[in-house]
Amino acid sequence: MLELKDIRWTTEDGEEILKGINLSVPDGKLTVVTGPNGGGKTSLAKVVAGLYKASDGKIFIDDNDITDWSITERSKNGIAYAFQQPVRFKGLTVRDLLEISAERTLSSVEICSLLSEVGLCGREYMDREADASLSGGESKRIEIATVLARKNAKMLVFDEPEAGIDLWSFTNLIKAFEEIKTDHSRSLLIISHQERIMNIADYIAVVADGKVSRMGTREEILPTLMNETGSACCSLRNK
Repeated sequence: MLELKDIRWTTEDGEEILKGINLSVPDGKLTVVTGPNGGGKTSLAKVVAGLYKASDGKIFIDDNDITDWSITERSKNGIAYAFQQPVRFKGLTVRDLLEISAERTLSSVEICSLLSEVGLCGREYMDREADASLSGGESKRIEIATVLARKNAKMLVFDEPEAGIDLWSFTNLIKAFEEIKTDHSRSLLIISHQERIMNIADYIAVVADGKVSRMGTREEILPTLMNETGSACCSLRNK
């Protein structure tokens, strides 16, 4: 289980973004973090991954205090993170990235299977460089595939995976999330406004103004979100 206890994070210019986050992500479950833009959701994901260091508070995974662990230490211990805006890698092919993530050599069939989950043809993409020649949507899908390749990862963190991908690819991604859910040794933490993702969640946490304002099961939280006029969580309902 991932536990965040009174997590605070302040920017270099002194703006407090996370203002005492308390959140538990149960093992083998899909937890969606949603809420209005600017509420601190992406900052929360980056604190979990180790990209940002919490200003205060504690982070535990399986009762181990990982608060001071680096992003590398967290990755080696089973936390995988997909950026909202993917990083480009000049000189590395898509095959290279997937094999680095999987920590082994992958067959062409395995690579094609991973890329098909995010709506890409493996034979067209596996030997392409993961650089600026890829569109934003292509980079996004490839990065998601690298996270899916991390079969040893216990905690998969996705920051708005729906951004920049087409409807067909998004449908495949939903299927991939549903398949991961059947493996109860892995947990999913997804930052999203998308109703179709929330519809397959086990738990939903609403983050606003740097705090968790509500958390509960999908059955408890989702109906209230859908009934809130003008909620950001409703804006992508029909994507």
